[in-house]
Amino acid sequence: MTFDIVVCRDENREHGRERNRYISAADEGLSTNIKQIGGTGTAGDPVRVVLTVKNICGAAFRGIIQVRYIFAKSGARFFMPAFMYGHNRGECPQRVENKYPRLRQGDPEPPSSSWWMVRGDRLSHPALFAYDGEKIYGISAAPYICTNEKRTFCGYSCSIDEGSIGWTIGYENAPEFYVSSHDIYEREFVPFEIGAGESVSAEICLYEYCAPAETGVNAAIKDVYYRYHEMPRKGADIKEASKELSDAVSDYAWLDDDCMYSGFVFDDENGYRYNKLGSLSWTNGMSVAYPMLLAASLFNDERKREQALCFINSAVKNSLNKNSGLLYDAVNDGKWSVKGWWLDGMYTKGHSSYVVGQAVYYIIKSYIIERDEFGTIHSDWIELASEVIDVLEKSRNGDWEYPYILSEETGAGLEYDSMAGAWCLAAVSAYMAYTGDMRYLHDAEKSEMHYYNKYVKKMECTGGPLDVSKAPDNESILAYIRSVRLLYTITEKDIYIEHMYDALCYEFSFKFCYNSPVSVPPLSSVGWSSCGGSVTSVANPHIHPMSSSITDEMLWYYRKTGDRYVYDRLCDTIGWGCQTYNRYDREYGYGKKGWMSERFCYSQGLLTERYPDGSPASTWFALMPWASCSIIEGLSGDCRDFTYDRELAE
Repeated sequence: MTFDIVVCRDENREHGRERNRYISAADEGLSTNIKQIGGTGTAGDPVRVVLTVKNICGAAFRGIIQVRYIFAKSGARFFMPAFMYGHNRGECPQRVENKYPRLRQGDPEPPSSSWWMVRGDRLSHPALFAYDGEKIYGISAAPYICTNEKRTFCGYSCSIDEGSIGWTIGYENAPEFYVSSHDIYEREFVPFEIGAGESVSAEICLYEYCAPAETGVNAAIKDVYYRYHEMPRKGADIKEASKELSDAVSDYAWLDDDCMYSGFVFDDENGYRYNKLGSLSWTNGMSVAYPMLLAASLFNDERKREQALCFINSAVKNSLNKNSGLLYDAVNDGKWSVKGWWLDGMYTKGHSSYVVGQAVYYIIKSYIIERDEFGTIHSDWIELASEVIDVLEKSRNGDWEYPYILSEETGAGLEYDSMAGAWCLAAVSAYMAYTGDMRYLHDAEKSEMHYYNKYVKKMECTGGPLDVSKAPDNESILAYIRSVRLLYTITEKDIYIEHMYDALCYEFSFKFCYNSPVSVPPLSSVGWSSCGGSVTSVANPHIHPMSSSITDEMLWYYRKTGDRYVYDRLCDTIGWGCQTYNRYDREYGYGKKGWMSERFCYSQGLLTERYPDGSPASTWFALMPWASCSIIEGLSGDCRDFTYDRELAE
């Protein structure tokens, strides 16, 4: 292993996109000592060293100390959990609507750079890795250190030209500071101070081991998880949380005159205000109606059921575009169209496979709930699902990939290159599993293998949410996880168990393993925990609850394999969901009991919401039903009677 220790004093820092003037620690009056205390470098047994830096000159040192692990010259793929996957599509066109950090060799224009430095809590795990086609290289150390009762953030760095990864005491956000894809600032340099004669020490773990593919990083991420794991704070129990969340959606978000749920509900001085954002699914619609139908079953609540049925029946009756044979994506003032709120951020107009596929999946799941729990057969639901699936099945390209966007006129595929279509795979897999109609099985298995090889195996799943310009994201893997579970149920082929594990581990890489020390209210004031929450994408750096919707799949996998790691991640996910909403009126500074939004800012990312006095807020001040229903879906299905006690898995 080759690594060096370099430093940059505050007064020597650069302010543009050039690399800082990092020079030898000895040249700045710092002595360094590295003592190996164990380990072999493998995923489960990294080399552990203690780094000690002492200021031996007569004046205080104020700057950044960087430990660089140098493994190759160029060309590697990098993995900084929740921040960087591969090259973050640095090899693709970058003049897109949403800007996010990308890696390119040489001296590219923004948002690409050949190197990145970032504050420690922008990563979901305190570690970063590189893969050169043969080996995984990794470095892990604390995201912050405490000295003299003061907490100082550390940082992480990577360089594709140098072939290096690193950890810093003090930190930079460089070459630019991305608060969000539309809020980009000049680089930020936050130094650490060591007084004359004083020293600082830290333990660092170093990984170097062979791996056949990028998924090899997951073994080391698992090791880091257990080294740094913290439980989320205790919240409600499962049924209590499901009841409080679903009551709030039913009581405050249902719009009876529109036969739909509101996308946002605001509690203003003059009453409730609504931003309807009517959609077929994803941020409203079926992604709300199906979980509410689950809650209606759990609590024998006819009002919740009637509301869910009102929307589903309306969508089934009215949303079909007879020209394309697909369901329209959005509804405004009773008129269905493909003009969802996301339209102006797209490059191709048409039906979204993400929205249509997800809606069909949830319609089928709702059909099963109605049949099995309420004894009602909705034959028109399953007939519509079958008709739409027939169109989707004809739209694959030669790689067996479903489109990203489909024609409003003909239903033909217009744009591909994304995992959004994995929702079509989930829909057809659900249809086969629940109807026994296996005519699509051969093609579905071909599509699954394509999505695995192109996206999952490379640890770079992109193109799920429609508002992030195909950035690597967490959302798209959720459809794939559902699909492989269903395909295993149909075929009992062990390969789907193997693929499901890799997919779960990709999702886990976005899921915080510790509780980030949030300093911005309201999250800082309520004691909110980040552990168990997953970051939405590298372009949208906030935690949102969508991953809480797959707890049934996680529980199924654990029961099938007995895998303790998946069980522990499941406990984190359930625990996070039970503590992340208003347990009483205005707990989070707004709204009623049971309200929650989609946005939880664990770091500096997406701190765009403001209090009336202009100070930043770490969440949105609104009830967002799809967010609540991600938790409800995860708590009201197979996990409704789950006791999340880690000792039960021993």
